Amino acid sequence: MDIGKYWKTIIDTLRDGVLVVDTQGQIVSANPAAERITGYRMDELENRSCRILNCTGCKIIGEGRAEKWCALFAINSMRDKKCMITHKNHRTIHIVKSASVLRDNDGQVIGAVETLTDMSQVMRQQQEIRSLRRTFQLDEGYHGIFGKSPAMQNLFELIENVAQSDAPVMVQGESGTGKEMVARAVHDAGPRKDKPFIKVNCAALNENLLESELFGHVKGAFTGADRSRTGRFEAADEGSIFLDEIGDIPPATQVKLLRVLEEKQIERVGDHNPIPVNVRIITATNKDLEALVKKGDFREDLFFRINVFPLDCPSLGQRREDIPAIVQHFIQANTVASGKKILGVTPEAMDRLMAYDWPGNVRELRNAIEYAFVLCPGGGIGLEHLPSKFSNRKPPAAPAPEELSAQKGAQEQVMEALKQTGWNRTEAAQILGVSRVTLWKRMKKYGLQPSE
Repeated sequence: MDIGKYWKTIIDTLRDGVLVVDTQGQIVSANPAAERITGYRMDELENRSCRILNCTGCKIIGEGRAEKWCALFAINSMRDKKCMITHKNHRTIHIVKSASVLRDNDGQVIGAVETLTDMSQVMRQQQEIRSLRRTFQLDEGYHGIFGKSPAMQNLFELIENVAQSDAPVMVQGESGTGKEMVARAVHDAGPRKDKPFIKVNCAALNENLLESELFGHVKGAFTGADRSRTGRFEAADEGSIFLDEIGDIPPATQVKLLRVLEEKQIERVGDHNPIPVNVRIITATNKDLEALVKKGDFREDLFFRINVFPLDCPSLGQRREDIPAIVQHFIQANTVASGKKILGVTPEAMDRLMAYDWPGNVRELRNAIEYAFVLCPGGGIGLEHLPSKFSNRKPPAAPAPEELSAQKGAQEQVMEALKQTGWNRTEAAQILGVSRVTLWKRMKKYGLQPSE
């Protein structure tokens, strides 16, 4: 019996999705599994461009047919590539894709066939495993970030969730709270973890150097450009780019950055040929960008484009219960580096560290422990080994009863507004008659988290 004529029945029974496209990327056929994975019916896919799925594994070269527009036709095949596609209802679906070019009897390219393996269940299981690992092995830290407080556990959960998507992330927080470590955790916890993680300090370069650093330049683009240079966006292709101090980007560069975010293409300085880039954008700032937008110093459209998913890093003062664990971590790190046998801090020294306000946050705490290691010969770090601002500091006086009452009333007002709006900050700020930034600062002051 010739079973070859039953090929369509065989394809339709596969658990993996199968798509057939022509040389211009128009979908010719799809099996039921492809319909299930993408959410589109065959009549919605037929004669539509395959780019409707927004696959992160596709590399578009330009316009035209076959190898002139799609990298697949140039390399002929692709095996087991981890990608993400966009479901009809806008959900992100994790898949493993394989593809091969189709040729006729004369060897001419007539299209391509792709198989899509749904990895959503596997990703959910991996996420549960990571969550359990965080729960039972907190002493190892979460991607190098230490904290057992509710505020930090909430932050770790948000990182885990947003890491599975490509949504732009803005990391906010005071100086020294570890914004760069949070940005790195977003990258390492997601599917791009094996790809580049490129950092750019936007405040460290002037306008001309920043554009060249971000987008690259061609030879002769400006005085001193004696050779072409690849920019950070190209270097981060298929990975993540971390733009630190985003609030310091000059207006002209803001326009170009917005174009990159919208078109997913860059142009090198001195060149007009677009280069496609597939990059996850992570930004950080300790500035009030909403205030800069109102002053006209930061573009509103760019602000909304990069602030899709904000992550707030709590100050050290908001999570004092984490101080002993962080101190012990720094002691262990300095013990390895210095060779000194220092086991911990005395109770008096720990009380003083717990009572301090920590305006410099975790960075200031790290510096204090490094200072103590210079003076402490071994054993335990005492008051005499800490910087003078700690050894001369008295525990803060308890607030007056009327001050406590006023603070409690203000906290209850903020909590009630957040509950009424389902923790929508914009609506809660309107109820309280304050700006969204003011509300955010009060939430930080009172240590309010959605989990409450």
